[in-house]
Amino acid sequence: MTRQGTGRFALGVTVVAVPLALALLGPVFAGEPEPRTRSFTVGHGHWLGTDFVGRDVWQQVLHGGRPVVLTALAATALSCLVALPVGLAGALTHRRWLDELLMRPLDVLLAVPSLLLILLAATVFSPGAVGLTLLVALVNVPDAARLVRATAAEAAARPAVEALRMQGETWWGIAVGYVGRSILRTLAADAGTRLTGVLYLVATAAFLGVGVAPDAADWAVMVDRNRTGLFVQPWAVVVPALLIVALTMGTNLLFDAALADDRRRDRTRDGVGRIPRATRTVRNRAESEARP
Repeated sequence: MTRQGTGRFALGVTVVAVPLALALLGPVFAGEPEPRTRSFTVGHGHWLGTDFVGRDVWQQVLHGGRPVVLTALAATALSCLVALPVGLAGALTHRRWLDELLMRPLDVLLAVPSLLLILLAATVFSPGAVGLTLLVALVNVPDAARLVRATAAEAAARPAVEALRMQGETWWGIAVGYVGRSILRTLAADAGTRLTGVLYLVATAAFLGVGVAPDAADWAVMVDRNRTGLFVQPWAVVVPALLIVALTMGTNLLFDAALADDRRRDRTRDGVGRIPRATRTVRNRAESEARP
Protein backbone atom coordinates (compact mmCIF):
# COMPACT_ATOMS: atom_id res chain seq x y z
CA MET A 1 0.00 0.00 0.00
CA THR A 2 1.41 3.42 -0.96
CA ARG A 3 1.83 6.31 1.42
CA GLN A 4 -1.36 7.95 0.11
CA GLY A 5 -3.31 4.71 0.44
CA THR A 6 -1.93 4.14 3.93
CA GLY A 7 -2.89 7.66 4.95
CA ARG A 8 -6.44 7.24 3.63
CA PHE A 9 -6.79 3.88 5.34
CA ALA A 10 -5.47 5.27 8.64
CA LEU A 11 -7.84 8.22 8.39
CA GLY A 12 -10.77 5.90 7.74
CA VAL A 13 -9.87 3.72 10.72
CA THR A 14 -9.51 6.77 12.95
CA VAL A 15 -12.83 8.27 11.87
CA VAL A 16 -14.83 5.04 12.13
CA ALA A 17 -13.18 3.71 15.31
CA VAL A 18 -14.81 6.14 17.74
CA PRO A 19 -18.48 5.66 16.75
CA LEU A 20 -18.00 1.93 16.21
CA ALA A 21 -16.35 1.47 19.61
CA LEU A 22 -19.06 3.51 21.32
CA ALA A 23 -21.78 1.55 19.53
CA LEU A 24 -20.42 -1.92 20.31
CA LEU A 25 -18.76 -1.39 23.69
CA GLY A 26 -20.72 1.57 25.03
CA PRO A 27 -23.44 -0.43 26.84
CA VAL A 28 -20.76 -2.41 28.69
CA PHE A 29 -19.30 0.73 30.26
CA ALA A 30 -22.47 2.79 30.57
CA GLY A 31 -23.22 1.69 34.13
CA GLU A 32 -26.48 2.11 35.97
CA PRO A 33 -28.87 4.86 34.81
CA GLU A 34 -28.48 8.02 36.83
CA PRO A 35 -31.50 9.77 38.39
CA ARG A 36 -33.25 12.20 36.10
CA THR A 37 -32.81 15.90 36.67
CA ARG A 38 -33.95 19.04 34.90
CA SER A 39 -34.21 18.98 31.11
CA PHE A 40 -31.54 20.55 28.90
CA THR A 41 -29.04 21.46 31.60
CA VAL A 42 -25.25 21.64 31.29
CA GLY A 43 -22.91 20.72 34.12
CA HIS A 44 -24.03 19.54 37.55
CA GLY A 45 -22.14 16.26 37.08
CA HIS A 46 -23.32 15.77 33.48
CA TRP A 47 -20.38 16.73 31.29
CA LEU A 48 -22.49 16.49 28.12
CA GLY A 49 -25.57 17.82 29.88
CA THR A 50 -29.04 16.30 30.03
CA ASP A 51 -31.62 15.55 27.35
CA PHE A 52 -35.27 16.51 26.93
CA VAL A 53 -36.42 14.40 29.90
CA GLY A 54 -33.42 15.05 32.15
CA ARG A 55 -31.37 11.94 31.36
CA ASP A 56 -27.59 12.06 31.15
CA VAL A 57 -26.61 12.57 27.49
CA TRP A 58 -23.33 10.65 27.77
CA GLN A 59 -25.12 7.56 29.06
CA GLN A 60 -27.64 7.85 26.22
CA VAL A 61 -24.79 8.11 23.72
CA LEU A 62 -23.20 4.94 25.12
CA HIS A 63 -26.50 3.06 24.87
CA GLY A 64 -27.72 4.56 21.59
CA GLY A 65 -25.24 3.39 18.98
CA ARG A 66 -25.71 -0.36 19.02
CA PRO A 67 -29.28 -0.36 17.58
CA VAL A 68 -28.28 1.89 14.66
CA VAL A 69 -25.05 0.06 13.79
CA LEU A 70 -26.35 -3.50 14.16
CA THR A 71 -29.53 -2.77 12.22
CA ALA A 72 -27.59 -1.11 9.38
CA LEU A 73 -24.98 -3.88 9.17
CA ALA A 74 -27.61 -6.63 9.26
CA ALA A 75 -29.80 -4.92 6.65
CA THR A 76 -26.85 -4.34 4.30
CA ALA A 77 -25.62 -7.92 4.62
CA LEU A 78 -29.11 -9.35 4.14
CA SER A 79 -29.83 -7.24 1.05
CA CYS A 80 -26.51 -8.29 -0.54
CA LEU A 81 -27.09 -11.96 0.28
CA VAL A 82 -30.49 -11.87 -1.42
CA ALA A 83 -29.43 -9.70 -4.37
CA LEU A 84 -26.34 -11.72 -5.28
CA PRO A 85 -28.00 -15.03 -6.26
CA VAL A 86 -30.95 -13.25 -7.87
CA GLY A 87 -28.68 -11.04 -10.00
CA LEU A 88 -26.39 -13.92 -10.96
CA ALA A 89 -29.35 -16.09 -11.93
CA GLY A 90 -30.77 -13.32 -14.12
CA ALA A 91 -27.42 -12.71 -15.83
CA LEU A 92 -26.45 -16.33 -16.45
CA THR A 93 -29.78 -17.86 -17.41
CA HIS A 94 -30.62 -18.53 -21.07
CA ARG A 95 -34.34 -18.58 -20.27
CA ARG A 96 -35.92 -15.21 -20.91
CA TRP A 97 -38.97 -16.01 -18.82
CA LEU A 98 -36.83 -16.70 -15.75
CA ASP A 99 -35.03 -13.37 -16.09
CA GLU A 100 -38.39 -11.58 -16.39
CA LEU A 101 -39.80 -13.48 -13.43
CA LEU A 102 -36.86 -12.44 -11.26
CA MET A 103 -36.48 -8.81 -12.33
CA ARG A 104 -39.97 -7.45 -12.97
CA PRO A 105 -41.24 -7.74 -9.34
CA LEU A 106 -38.07 -5.94 -8.24
CA ASP A 107 -38.82 -3.14 -10.70
CA VAL A 108 -42.16 -2.60 -8.98
CA LEU A 109 -40.42 -2.25 -5.61
CA LEU A 110 -37.80 0.01 -7.18
CA ALA A 111 -40.50 2.41 -8.36
CA VAL A 112 -41.62 3.13 -4.78
CA PRO A 113 -39.38 5.47 -2.72
CA SER A 114 -37.62 3.55 0.05
CA LEU A 115 -38.71 5.71 2.96
CA LEU A 116 -42.30 5.84 1.70
CA LEU A 117 -42.41 2.05 1.52
CA ILE A 118 -41.12 1.77 5.09
CA LEU A 119 -43.69 4.29 6.33
CA LEU A 120 -46.49 2.49 4.50
CA ALA A 121 -45.45 -0.80 6.09
CA ALA A 122 -45.27 0.90 9.48
CA THR A 123 -48.92 1.95 9.17
CA VAL A 124 -49.95 -1.71 8.77
CA PHE A 125 -47.86 -3.15 11.60
CA SER A 126 -45.49 -1.78 14.20
CA PRO A 127 -42.00 -3.08 13.32
CA GLY A 128 -39.42 -3.61 16.01
CA ALA A 129 -35.69 -3.76 15.42
CA VAL A 130 -35.99 -7.02 13.46
CA GLY A 131 -38.90 -5.69 11.40
CA LEU A 132 -37.01 -2.50 10.58
CA THR A 133 -33.99 -4.55 9.51
CA LEU A 134 -36.13 -6.65 7.16
CA LEU A 135 -37.85 -3.59 5.70
CA VAL A 136 -34.60 -1.75 5.05
CA ALA A 137 -33.09 -4.88 3.49
CA LEU A 138 -36.19 -5.33 1.30
CA VAL A 139 -36.06 -1.82 -0.14
CA ASN A 140 -32.34 -2.23 -0.93
CA VAL A 141 -32.66 -5.56 -2.76
CA PRO A 142 -34.03 -4.25 -6.12
CA ASP A 143 -31.23 -1.87 -7.07
CA ALA A 144 -28.57 -4.18 -5.61
CA ALA A 145 -29.89 -7.10 -7.68
CA ARG A 146 -30.00 -4.99 -10.84
CA LEU A 147 -26.42 -3.87 -10.25
CA VAL A 148 -25.29 -7.49 -9.80
CA ARG A 149 -27.18 -8.55 -12.93
CA ALA A 150 -25.76 -5.75 -15.09
CA THR A 151 -22.20 -6.33 -13.92
CA ALA A 152 -22.45 -10.11 -14.14
CA ALA A 153 -24.01 -9.97 -17.63
CA GLU A 154 -20.86 -8.30 -18.98
CA ALA A 155 -18.64 -10.96 -17.40
CA ALA A 156 -20.96 -13.76 -18.55
CA ALA A 157 -20.62 -12.64 -22.19
CA ARG A 158 -16.86 -13.27 -22.24
CA PRO A 159 -15.47 -16.19 -24.26
CA ALA A 160 -14.04 -17.69 -21.07
CA VAL A 161 -17.55 -18.44 -19.80
CA GLU A 162 -18.48 -20.26 -23.01
CA ALA A 163 -15.24 -22.23 -22.78
CA LEU A 164 -16.09 -23.22 -19.22
CA ARG A 165 -19.54 -24.40 -20.36
CA MET A 166 -18.00 -26.50 -23.13
CA GLN A 167 -15.65 -28.07 -20.60
CA GLY A 168 -18.66 -29.19 -18.55
CA GLU A 169 -18.26 -26.72 -15.70
CA THR A 170 -21.30 -26.51 -13.43
CA TRP A 171 -23.52 -23.44 -13.26
CA TRP A 172 -22.43 -22.88 -9.68
CA GLY A 173 -18.76 -23.11 -10.63
CA ILE A 174 -19.19 -20.55 -13.41
CA ALA A 175 -21.34 -18.20 -11.31
CA VAL A 176 -19.12 -18.22 -8.23
CA GLY A 177 -15.73 -19.28 -9.54
CA TYR A 178 -15.48 -16.95 -12.53
CA VAL A 179 -18.33 -14.42 -12.78
CA GLY A 180 -18.53 -13.84 -9.03
CA ARG A 181 -14.80 -13.20 -8.80
CA SER A 182 -14.93 -10.88 -11.81
CA ILE A 183 -17.55 -8.61 -10.23
CA LEU A 184 -16.13 -8.72 -6.69
CA ARG A 185 -14.58 -5.25 -6.86
CA THR A 186 -17.81 -3.66 -8.08
CA LEU A 187 -19.77 -5.41 -5.33
CA ALA A 188 -17.30 -4.22 -2.69
CA ALA A 189 -17.61 -0.62 -3.88
CA ASP A 190 -21.39 -0.90 -3.89
CA ALA A 191 -21.42 -2.44 -0.40
CA GLY A 192 -19.57 0.55 1.03
CA THR A 193 -21.93 3.02 -0.61
CA ARG A 194 -24.96 0.93 0.28
CA LEU A 195 -23.96 0.75 3.95
CA THR A 196 -23.83 4.54 4.02
CA GLY A 197 -27.31 4.79 2.48
CA VAL A 198 -28.67 2.14 4.83
CA LEU A 199 -27.24 3.99 7.85
CA TYR A 200 -29.01 7.17 6.82
CA LEU A 201 -32.22 5.26 6.05
CA VAL A 202 -32.18 3.51 9.44
CA ALA A 203 -31.41 6.80 11.17
CA THR A 204 -34.22 8.56 9.28
CA ALA A 205 -36.71 5.81 10.11
CA ALA A 206 -35.72 5.97 13.78
CA PHE A 207 -35.95 9.78 13.58
CA LEU A 208 -39.57 9.33 12.45
CA GLY A 209 -40.27 6.81 15.20
CA VAL A 210 -40.34 3.67 13.04
CA GLY A 211 -38.94 0.59 14.75
CA VAL A 212 -37.96 2.28 18.00
CA ALA A 213 -39.73 3.62 21.06
CA PRO A 214 -40.17 7.41 21.29
CA ASP A 215 -37.82 7.64 24.29
CA ALA A 216 -35.38 4.91 23.22
CA ALA A 217 -31.63 5.31 23.63
CA ASP A 218 -30.87 5.68 19.93
CA TRP A 219 -28.62 8.23 18.23
CA ALA A 220 -31.21 9.13 15.62
CA VAL A 221 -33.98 9.37 18.20
CA MET A 222 -31.73 11.60 20.29
CA VAL A 223 -31.36 14.01 17.37
CA ASP A 224 -35.13 14.09 16.87
CA ARG A 225 -36.27 14.39 20.46
CA ASN A 226 -33.62 16.90 21.56
CA ARG A 227 -33.74 19.28 18.60
CA THR A 228 -36.19 21.55 20.45
CA GLY A 229 -33.39 22.41 22.88
CA LEU A 230 -30.64 22.75 20.27
CA PHE A 231 -29.77 26.33 21.21
CA VAL A 232 -30.08 25.66 24.93
CA GLN A 233 -28.18 22.38 25.20
CA PRO A 234 -26.62 21.59 21.79
CA TRP A 235 -24.58 18.54 22.88
CA ALA A 236 -27.66 16.35 23.05
CA VAL A 237 -28.09 16.86 19.27
CA VAL A 238 -24.58 17.56 17.99
CA VAL A 239 -22.81 14.54 19.53
CA PRO A 240 -25.12 11.77 18.18
CA ALA A 241 -25.39 13.52 14.80
CA LEU A 242 -21.58 13.73 14.49
CA LEU A 243 -21.24 10.06 15.45
CA ILE A 244 -23.62 9.02 12.63
CA VAL A 245 -21.76 11.21 10.13
CA ALA A 246 -18.36 9.89 11.28
CA LEU A 247 -19.52 6.30 10.93
CA THR A 248 -20.65 6.81 7.33
CA MET A 249 -17.57 8.86 6.35
CA GLY A 250 -15.15 6.38 7.91
CA THR A 251 -16.82 3.43 6.22
CA ASN A 252 -16.51 5.03 2.78
CA LEU A 253 -12.87 6.00 3.40
CA LEU A 254 -12.01 2.40 4.32
CA PHE A 255 -13.69 0.98 1.22
CA ASP A 256 -12.05 3.62 -1.00
CA ALA A 257 -8.60 2.81 0.40
CA ALA A 258 -9.08 -0.94 -0.04
CA LEU A 259 -10.35 -0.60 -3.62
CA ALA A 260 -7.61 1.86 -4.59
CA ASP A 261 -4.97 -0.54 -3.29
CA ASP A 262 -6.62 -3.41 -5.19
CA ARG A 263 -6.60 -1.43 -8.45
CA ARG A 264 -2.96 -0.51 -7.92
CA ARG A 265 -1.97 -4.14 -7.46
CA ASP A 266 -3.81 -5.07 -10.67
CA ARG A 267 -2.02 -2.35 -12.64
CA THR A 268 1.32 -3.47 -11.26
CA ARG A 269 0.58 -7.09 -12.13
CA ASP A 270 -0.54 -6.17 -15.64
CA GLY A 271 2.42 -3.87 -16.26
CA VAL A 272 5.21 -5.93 -14.69
CA GLY A 273 4.07 -9.53 -14.43
CA ARG A 274 2.84 -9.80 -18.01
CA ILE A 275 4.98 -9.24 -21.11
CA PRO A 276 3.09 -8.00 -24.19
CA ARG A 277 2.94 -10.43 -27.12
CA ALA A 278 4.78 -8.07 -29.49
CA THR A 279 7.63 -7.70 -26.98
CA ARG A 280 7.87 -11.47 -26.56
CA THR A 281 8.00 -11.93 -30.35
CA VAL A 282 10.79 -9.39 -30.82
CA ARG A 283 12.77 -10.81 -27.92
CA ASN A 284 12.45 -14.40 -29.15
CA ARG A 285 13.52 -13.41 -32.67
CA ALA A 286 16.56 -11.58 -31.33
CA GLU A 287 17.54 -14.56 -29.21
CA SER A 288 17.23 -16.95 -32.17
CA GLU A 289 19.34 -14.72 -34.40
CA ALA A 290 22.00 -14.44 -31.70
CA ARG A 291 22.48 -18.19 -31.54
CA PRO A 292 25.43 -19.56 -33.59
